[in-house]
Amino acid sequence: MKIWWKESVIYQVYPKSFCDSNGDGIGDIQGIISKLDYLKDLGIDIIWISPLYESPNVDNGYDISHYQAISKDYGTMEDFDQLLKEAHSRNIKIVMDLVVNHTSDQHQWFIESRKSKDNPYRDYYIWKEGKDGKEPNNWASIFSGSAWQYDEATNMYYLHLYSSKQPDLNWENETVRQEIYHMMKWWLDKGIDGFRMDVINKISKVQTYEDILPASSKYMKPSRYTSNGPRIHEFLKEMNHQVLSHYDVMTVGEITACSIAQAKQYTGENEDELSMLFQFEHMDVDLGKYGKWTPIPLDLVKLKTNLTKWQEGLADDGWNSLFWDNHDQPRVVSRFGQTQEYWKDSAKMLATALHFLKGTPYIYQGEELGMTNYHFESLEDCKDVEVFNAYKDLVEERQVLTHEEMMKGINANSRDNARTPMQWDDSTNAGFTQGTPWMKVNPNYHKINAKQQINDSTSIYHYYQKLIQLRHQMPIIVYGKYELLEKDHPDLFVYTREYQGEKLLVITNFSTHEYDYDLHDFSDGKLLISNDDIKINKVIHIKPYGAYVIKKS
Repeated sequence: MKIWWKESVIYQVYPKSFCDSNGDGIGDIQGIISKLDYLKDLGIDIIWISPLYESPNVDNGYDISHYQAISKDYGTMEDFDQLLKEAHSRNIKIVMDLVVNHTSDQHQWFIESRKSKDNPYRDYYIWKEGKDGKEPNNWASIFSGSAWQYDEATNMYYLHLYSSKQPDLNWENETVRQEIYHMMKWWLDKGIDGFRMDVINKISKVQTYEDILPASSKYMKPSRYTSNGPRIHEFLKEMNHQVLSHYDVMTVGEITACSIAQAKQYTGENEDELSMLFQFEHMDVDLGKYGKWTPIPLDLVKLKTNLTKWQEGLADDGWNSLFWDNHDQPRVVSRFGQTQEYWKDSAKMLATALHFLKGTPYIYQGEELGMTNYHFESLEDCKDVEVFNAYKDLVEERQVLTHEEMMKGINANSRDNARTPMQWDDSTNAGFTQGTPWMKVNPNYHKINAKQQINDSTSIYHYYQKLIQLRHQMPIIVYGKYELLEKDHPDLFVYTREYQGEKLLVITNFSTHEYDYDLHDFSDGKLLISNDDIKINKVIHIKPYGAYVIKKS
C-alpha cells in the first residue's frame, strides 16, 4: 500500500544540542524554528524531536515529570505552537517522542504513588515486597545494577528498567492506559503528525516477576520477561483503536529484541498497531564481550546478512526504519567509515548504502555533514548516565575492564558522541550558542560545519540533498524489490532494486581496498549518483569507500 510516511525522509532533532537561541548554552524550540529553512532546503519531510517535555533531565529528557508541559530549558508551549505552525507552513511534519514505559520519579503520579500503599496512584507503578532482605528478583537495569529501588516510605521496591529515577509505569492498570491515551489525544488534537514511541515493546511485563535462572551474575538482563510481553499487542491494538486510528499520523516504535515474525505483528498492514519500527540488530554487529564498551572490528558480511534479513523479512508486509545514527548511537562515519583521508567519501558511501534500501530513512542531526565522534579525554567530559553507571559496574565494582579500556569503549560507542552540539559554522562554539554550551563542541567544527558545506557543491550535505531528491522522484527507491549480490564479499555491499520494469544497481565499498567490478547487464546504464567521477563501462574501477548507483537503460 502506498502511503505518505513510506515516501518521507525523517530528520531527528535532539533539541538540547541543535541550536540555542537565547545564549544559555542549551538548544531550544526557537533555535529549531530558526533552522527550519535549512531543513526545508535539505529536503526532509518530517522532523522527529526528542523529548521537549518538563523533566529533571536525569536521562536527557527521557525522564518526564509532566507530559503536557514544555521544559523551561526549551521554551514555552507558545513556542511549540509556533514551531508546529512554522513547520506546517513549509510542508514539514512534526513527530513527538512518546515515553510511556516509565516516567520521572518527579512526576506527580509517582510522588503520590510512593506516599502509601493505599494511595490511589499506588498501582500506577510496579511495587513489590523484597525477598530475604533483598530485591524482589535478580533483574538488571539496562543502566547497570538492580532494576529495583528500595523505597523507605512503604518498605517496598519499585521497578525501573532504566535509571532509578525512571520508575516503570504499570500498564496492567487500565486507568494508567486511559491517562496515556488522553494525553496522546491532547497532542494529536494540537496538530502533531505522529509519535516515535520510546522502548514501547517493554510496556507489557510477564507478571510472575520470577528470577532469571541460571544466574551467571548477580543481576541478569530481564528482556525475556520485559520485551514483547504477553499483552503487548493487546495494548498497542487498544491504543490504535482508541487513539491513533482517528488521525492521519505515523508511528514508529523503538522495539528491542524482536524477530521478523514479531515485527510483522507490530507493523503489518492489517495488524492496526504501528506504522514502522526501529530494531537494532544491525547496530549490534560490532559489539564485543562487554557489549558496546568493548567493540570489535566491523564484519561486513555479518552486517549485510542482517540488513538483508530485514529487507527480505518485511518485503511484503510490515515496514522498516532505515538508520545508522540517532541520539543513542555513536557517529556512523567514525564507526563504519573513516575520519581521516576518506572522511568525505566514507560518509557519502554510508549514506548511499542506507538510503537506497527499502524503508523510511532517518537522518540524525549532523549526519548530513559527516559529524564525527568526540574524543573524550576523561570521564569528566561525559554527560550520559549510562556511561557513569557502566563505568561503576565494569571498572570499579566488577573490575573486568581497566580505566583505559573503558575510555576506549566510551570514545568508540558512548551515546555522548551523538550529543555534542550541532556544528553550524566556524564561529565560536560552532554557531550553536553565544553562551557556554551544555556539552563541549567537537573541536573539528572549523573543518566540519553546515555553512562551509552549503557553499561547497561537492559536500556531504549536497550529497544528502541529492539522495533525498532521488527518493522523492523515484518510486523504485521506496517500493522496489531488494536483492543482495556478492553476499560473501568482505568489503563490498552490492544490491539491486527492481520495480515496474526499472532496475537499480547499488555498489558500496566499506574499505580502503580497490576493486574492478563487472557491471554485466548494467554496463550501458546511467550513473544516478556517486562519490566518484567515473564513466560507465563494462568494468568499473571501485575506489576506496566508493559508492555507485546505476540505473539500467
